[in-house]
Amino acid sequence: MSIVFSIITCTWNSEPYLKDCIDSVLRQDYPHIDWVFVDGGSTDGTLERIKSLSRPFRLIENIRGGISNAMNAGLKAARGDIIMHLHSDDYLLGDDVLTRVAGLFERSGRKWMFGRTLSLIDEKLVADSYVAPRFSYANLLRRNFIPHMATFVRRDLMLMTGGFDTRLKYAMDYDMWLKLARIATPLQLDEQLTVFREHEGSLSTRERKAAFDEDFHVRTKYIGNNILAQAVHYVRYLMRRRYTYIQ
Repeated sequence: MSIVFSIITCTWNSEPYLKDCIDSVLRQDYPHIDWVFVDGGSTDGTLERIKSLSRPFRLIENIRGGISNAMNAGLKAARGDIIMHLHSDDYLLGDDVLTRVAGLFERSGRKWMFGRTLSLIDEKLVADSYVAPRFSYANLLRRNFIPHMATFVRRDLMLMTGGFDTRLKYAMDYDMWLKLARIATPLQLDEQLTVFREHEGSLSTRERKAAFDEDFHVRTKYIGNNILAQAVHYVRYLMRRRYTYIQ
């Protein structure tokens, strides 16, 4: 039986960017897609664009309470084997992404996997200058190097975690990766699978300092009671905060 992907696309007044996201899914040469849109109350034409789709989809409307709540609503509604959260301002890179990922799931037997992304900045595709380390739980504790739009997780595994923490505004994906990594080791891919659009309307772009700080607070939850480890992470946090984000 073929793997079914549940693509969960969260929207809120996303009309300026949604076309690229939709077109990238429509172009996929992999037919087994369960597409779930979760909207937070759009008033700008987003809903009209979604409802004009000629292929099957499901739309959950008026989900309030932040992006974590929206992603959980999509997870609850999903019927596929593999969950992918492809936000409305991101899109798949190439027409065969899902075909390649399905094959890797079948051959590897892994429960989740992640690849890399390109960034779209001022309508230009830019390669990530950051070289992701090889996956280990210790490396993931040091920094979140897993891009949510290039991550694929078996639905049963994600449900085991209890979903996304709705108390988090920015680092809900990092928290999810740390929970998943305690259960199963992912397959790490070096190939670029998706495009992340950077724009001022993006929450993580607009509020970088707050997002950075919340990342650190999530990290401390998983470090444990080792005082030395806590001190090392805190010093690293202060150094990165000073030299990378806050100049």
